[in-house]
Amino acid sequence: MAIHIKRDMTLEVRAPLKMPKTEIDRFVMSKRGWIERHLAEMEQRARNKAEFSVNYNDTVSLQGREYPVTAREGNRAGFDGQRFFLPPGLSPDEIKRVIVQVYKSIAKRILTNKVMDYSKQMGVMPTAVKVNSAKTRWGSCSAKNSINFSWRLVMADDDVINYVVVHELAHIREHNHSERFWKVVASVLPDYKGRQKKLKEFQLKLAGEDWD
Repeated sequence: MAIHIKRDMTLEVRAPLKMPKTEIDRFVMSKRGWIERHLAEMEQRARNKAEFSVNYNDTVSLQGREYPVTAREGNRAGFDGQRFFLPPGLSPDEIKRVIVQVYKSIAKRILTNKVMDYSKQMGVMPTAVKVNSAKTRWGSCSAKNSINFSWRLVMADDDVINYVVVHELAHIREHNHSERFWKVVASVLPDYKGRQKKLKEFQLKLAGEDWD
């Protein structure tokens, strides 16, 4: 048997079709502590997301590091290697929207460069590299070998970013998750399982941030 908590915080129990309900109930009760702990964590993330905002002098993540958000006279917004800068006088919602546009520009450059570097190493070449606004699907590779990444990925550190890049490039060789696919990934990143764990931790962190 297995228990799964859905995004709407309802409980799903998977059990053999003919298993008695009393046995299923006992199983659920035995997992009560785990269920309550995970529901509390989900509630906290939901509260964090509802309260999430970005203002001047806050910090935001880029490649695993925190950088300040600063006001700079003029109409331009960007990132100068030390800080995110944007025009003064913006509301928190406007600040967030402008920073997302800066992130998208940075993501296109960083991810394209990483794809080019790893493509040479792996002997593959995508037909295109695109950036989208996916919330939880960090990357994808189409049947025509066009690779898409979520701009949110560049908030993670390079261990995570590089793993997702290599993962998608490996799909050019193997459009599946077979043993052969994972051998391709491991040939480039032998520690990919540790990176997968870091990706899950990063995903949990972002679950408490509302960038939409």
